[in-house]
Amino acid sequence: MTGYGKAMAETPQKKITIEIKSLNSRQLDLTTKLPWLYKEKEPEIRNLISQKLDRGKIELSIYFDILEDEGVPVFNKSLIKNYYNQLKEIAGELNISVDDAILPMIMKLPDALKTERPELPDSEWELVRTQILESLRILDLYRIEEGKSIETDMKGCISKILTHLSTIESFEPGRISRIRERLMSILEENAGTENIDKNRFEQELIFYLEKFDINEEKVRLKKHCEYFLDTVDNEAPNGKILSFIVQEIGREVNTIGSKANDASIQKLVVMMKDELEKIKEQTNNIL
Repeated sequence: MTGYGKAMAETPQKKITIEIKSLNSRQLDLTTKLPWLYKEKEPEIRNLISQKLDRGKIELSIYFDILEDEGVPVFNKSLIKNYYNQLKEIAGELNISVDDAILPMIMKLPDALKTERPELPDSEWELVRTQILESLRILDLYRIEEGKSIETDMKGCISKILTHLSTIESFEPGRISRIRERLMSILEENAGTENIDKNRFEQELIFYLEKFDINEEKVRLKKHCEYFLDTVDNEAPNGKILSFIVQEIGREVNTIGSKANDASIQKLVVMMKDELEKIKEQTNNIL
């Protein structure tokens, strides 16, 4: 599921900001954007995130604003002097005068300026680590709220499917009668009433109508819907289980549609499929 968490920390030298974003993904796909000072802690950071988040496309960013002169480049005096002495020696050998204008050129030579990179203090890392956990907590709250919204939506869709299923039952008695009358009418038109063996016709009709019986499908569909609602209320990650149940619900709905042979029931089947598609989209967003 999607989520966002942000936390901030401050030391006497810098202001640190931690941001973590989450998008839906089948696996844990973690990307980090860390300042050089925290690169050594990347394995620990990844471990912290993997303990809290099971999956998702996760992006963690840490950046800071320097409040003091920490990290400002300084002159590499010994190297500059060495450059100057060498150039002065070469100039003497070539009978070339050396003036003050040579200094800007020396400053462009490699490593004339150097940046002192201090070690990461343990106190600062503990502060940053605490704020990473805080940003994960905020992100998790964000995902929980989204999850509640998705749960409400899916339960509403299942409720509508069950309502449509209940409505189908009202069309059942008339459906069988209409199929029987239609078959009898076709037979009479083509064979004539006098040529019909009533007993044989009734036997064949019973066998034929069994193919249109949807009682088993209705029972299974209702059970699958009830199982779905029970699974949604489980606390453990259940996205994959819900996906399997949705497949079974879809199978029963399709079978009812293929056996219905009735326009009113077919319309209800289409409405159930519409609700089922909404559930499929939502199950892709949950664990």
